Amino acid sequence: MRSLLPALLILTATPVCAQAAGQRPPAQSAWTLTLGLAPVVAPVWQGSRDHGLSIFPDLRVNYKDTLFLSVPDGLGWNAVNQDGWKIGPLAKLRFGRQENTGGSPFLITGGSDALKGMGDVDLAGEFGGFAQKSFVKGKLRLRAEVRQGTGGHDGVVADTSIGWNDRRRDASLLWGFGLRATWADSEYTNVYFGVNPAQARGTGLLVSRTGSGLVSAGVTANLIKPLGKFGKHGAITLFTSYDRLGDSVTGSSLIQQRGQRDQFAIGLGYGFRFGL
Repeated sequence: MRSLLPALLILTATPVCAQAAGQRPPAQSAWTLTLGLAPVVAPVWQGSRDHGLSIFPDLRVNYKDTLFLSVPDGLGWNAVNQDGWKIGPLAKLRFGRQENTGGSPFLITGGSDALKGMGDVDLAGEFGGFAQKSFVKGKLRLRAEVRQGTGGHDGVVADTSIGWNDRRRDASLLWGFGLRATWADSEYTNVYFGVNPAQARGTGLLVSRTGSGLVSAGVTANLIKPLGKFGKHGAITLFTSYDRLGDSVTGSSLIQQRGQRDQFAIGLGYGFRFGL
């Protein structure tokens, strides 16, 4: 389920390109490729009370600090990139949801039968833009994204976040934490949390229509250990998140009878960056 990916696959666990102890890191190539892998224990669909183990691949391609492509971050262009501002267009994927297993296409073990009778939700594309402002030498970051969905859902989704990242002086250990919230209209929330008459007949749940507003809000944290000087052997990232579903979706009978508001996830990832 894509809604879990941005928070969980925070594999900034790539070679650390930061000056440390008076030494300069090696020059970076214009194009870089990052390969990562992350086992994650998380709810099998957003709002689920059941957890499962998924192993997410993390593939990232970057061109300088201009273009980026990955599953968690999507495809984007920093059209404005100055004075701490980054603004540009953005496209993302939201994985579909399977009534027999849940929302992760990379599920290894665990699952949920709570969605049986709800039907599958197709893969969705989301297109929009983002604006980001950094402060305190890049340690503090505020970001907002707004995207219009097509395919699996036709709603409007907005993500807002504030994060702080820091490190030891020698860059031997990095850490970060943040607050985030997701907002959406009823076209979105009814796809993932609503129960229409056909679904009610198939599940025994009450018909429920959800509204627009806060979908979820929560906290994230990560701890990164570079391997080798300047992370030349990659890095390991421990990451976790806690989210609480908002009132706009928790009135649904799906959540009331088969789910829960509190959502917790934890994972461990490895990432390695190559110059192209």
